[in-house]
Amino acid sequence: MSDLYARHRNVLPDWLALYYEEPLEITHGEGRYVWGADGTRYLDFFGGILTTMTAHALPEVTKAVSEQAARIIHSSTLYLNRPMVELAERVAQLSGIPDARVFFTTSGTEANDTALLLATAYRRTNTVLAMRNSYHGRSFSTVGITGNKGWSPTSLSPLQTLYVHGGVRTRGPYAHLDDDAFTAACVDDLKDLLGHTRPPAALIAEPVQGVGGFTSPPDGLYAAFREVLRERGILWIADEVQTGWGRTGDHFWGWQAHARSGPPDIVTFAKGIGNGMSVGGVIARAEIMNCLDSNSISTFGGTQITMAAALANLTYLLEHDLQGNARRVGGLLIERLRSAAAQDPGVREVRGRGLMIGVELVRPGTDEADPDRAAAVLEAAREGGLLIGKGGGHATSALRVAPPLTLTVAEAEEGAAILESALRSTR
Repeated sequence: MSDLYARHRNVLPDWLALYYEEPLEITHGEGRYVWGADGTRYLDFFGGILTTMTAHALPEVTKAVSEQAARIIHSSTLYLNRPMVELAERVAQLSGIPDARVFFTTSGTEANDTALLLATAYRRTNTVLAMRNSYHGRSFSTVGITGNKGWSPTSLSPLQTLYVHGGVRTRGPYAHLDDDAFTAACVDDLKDLLGHTRPPAALIAEPVQGVGGFTSPPDGLYAAFREVLRERGILWIADEVQTGWGRTGDHFWGWQAHARSGPPDIVTFAKGIGNGMSVGGVIARAEIMNCLDSNSISTFGGTQITMAAALANLTYLLEHDLQGNARRVGGLLIERLRSAAAQDPGVREVRGRGLMIGVELVRPGTDEADPDRAAAVLEAAREGGLLIGKGGGHATSALRVAPPLTLTVAEAEEGAAILESALRSTR
């Protein structure tokens, strides 16, 4: 055990998860690579849990942070803040939500917490709809709506949560149906559920479930849900903490795969927009955002240094068409991984879109999750010089691949070859 690991165990919680049998200390990074304390270089296909979205040590972001830090780092929302206003204007314009207002937080958890506060205050009910296999954060309220037992340490909650089918296309009671029939069955289930409960405040849903293993419904399912919800005045919250800013390649926001019935009432975001800086936020129609009847502030949400980083990062992302790069390079990567998986009876599915790819592992000859092999592949990939993540529903058996959006074709090939080798060595 390393000295740092021993010190970590002495002062930090036992439930604070660490990857790898020999935990890794990352000391620095550049582009799509990071270095461990022993000098080993790794190709980073997880980006701090999808947070280093653009690149490590992106010069435009580090320059913006340095220049802002030399002026003022923080003043709180009690004072006018030019970088916060400028970023809010850009985010509101990009959101697709009419008459949008933006509130900045420090994390996706806090963003979802705020969205739940807004929805329940606006609708005057604490009943919430959420998706099975979902994850929305680690605060008391967001744990209470998370539909993944591996990340929900308590059943206590300030909310009454009802879970809906549809977030996982290839498992569950409707998995055998084609896409249209699957969507129709999920809509019927939603209608039936709504007939047995008091009117909910909102449905909160990830367009692609992150911690759940990068699972998603057929395109258009949430649009069909929205038609049912709108008839009853129920809000739609799109949790874009992992899917926003072009990561899925096909769309700038994940909800746009379900846009037939219009944009969500509320969108939450975080992770990639700050490229590693602590930035989250909520976008909502003005009437919803302004429904609170008491004062509020954010001490650290919207602080000048994080806003400067996010502005520089967003500008770089748009000017260099990183959404297009995610679509092009991600498409090549997913096909390369599917080709490798075709030779492996323990790979149930390679799924995803853009640079958000899941590789689900099962015990060969069964449909049972294989979390032990997922852990072994994680170790073998690290040994080969590649960092990836893992997740999943009933058991953690999905490998999560989510590189920075500047990934090159050569780096995609390099990472795919390492992952293929890791899969082969753990059969």
